[in-house]
Amino acid sequence: MINGILNIYKEKGYTSHDVVARLRRIVGQKKIGHTGTLDPDAEGVLPVCLGKATKVCDLLTDRDKTYETVLLLGKTTDTHDNSGSLLEERETDGITPEMTEKCIQGFAGVYDQIPPMYSALKVNGRKLYELAREGRTVERKSRRVTIHRIQILDMELPRVKMEVDCSKGTYIRTLCQDIGDRLGTGGCMEQLVRTRSGRFGIASARRLDEVQELAAAGKLGDILIPLDSVFEDLSEAVVSSREAQRAFNGNAVSEKGVRMQKKPEPGERCRIYDPDGHFIGIYQYDADKMRFELEKMFLDPEEIVSGRGN
Repeated sequence: MINGILNIYKEKGYTSHDVVARLRRIVGQKKIGHTGTLDPDAEGVLPVCLGKATKVCDLLTDRDKTYETVLLLGKTTDTHDNSGSLLEERETDGITPEMTEKCIQGFAGVYDQIPPMYSALKVNGRKLYELAREGRTVERKSRRVTIHRIQILDMELPRVKMEVDCSKGTYIRTLCQDIGDRLGTGGCMEQLVRTRSGRFGIASARRLDEVQELAAAGKLGDILIPLDSVFEDLSEAVVSSREAQRAFNGNAVSEKGVRMQKKPEPGERCRIYDPDGHFIGIYQYDADKMRFELEKMFLDPEEIVSGRGN
């Protein structure tokens, strides 16, 4: 089984599930998962986890993201983007670049955002977009999101090109509509490119055709990102052979059998490897008991026995 993460550039016309389905055919395995939905009309960074790396899908989904988007003022749609049905058009002659920039910057920080009806969120077990397609509108609870930064890249009203750094769960198309509503003109999202998802940037993202060519040439490993790189901000520790056997069984490991560059702080989390360099999992240091408690296991001990560990 192939284990690791591929930084995919999702092209327009694909759903995130389409990307996963095609990758399953390319690499010949079912255990693959994506790390955050991108709408079919959007494009950009979509990290995809293979094999054991699927255990960190939720973790990667929770990371901050960066987008480039084009806001079109004066137009309101049912989907909050340019692909939806037109609900209203308004004049934009009364707004100035100064007014627009001040309004946009007013969204920087924390704000309560109401998810769009055309979204994959569920209400009473049903996805919102399914209800929307039936012509139904249901009440949605607002969700607190954080806009870390908004930079205006270009402005030729009624269009504004922006770069947005934001927290997980932020709907950029809803942000565009909210900006338009506050300006009194209405607005929708015309374009969207995700340029960063956590540590994964657009510069290293690969299109599916490229991945297929590399896989056919036996060079998929050239772009496969190791699972443990997700935790590179944590300290590294290596256990002795004896403690490795305890770790393989999911037990805590003694501080005496762990080698680190410096003594861990109480409660510190770290990456633990066996003497042969196999990534075992994430552990947390219990200073009172002088041992490391397992937080999440990533290594299958049977792979070590069969010589397939990585």
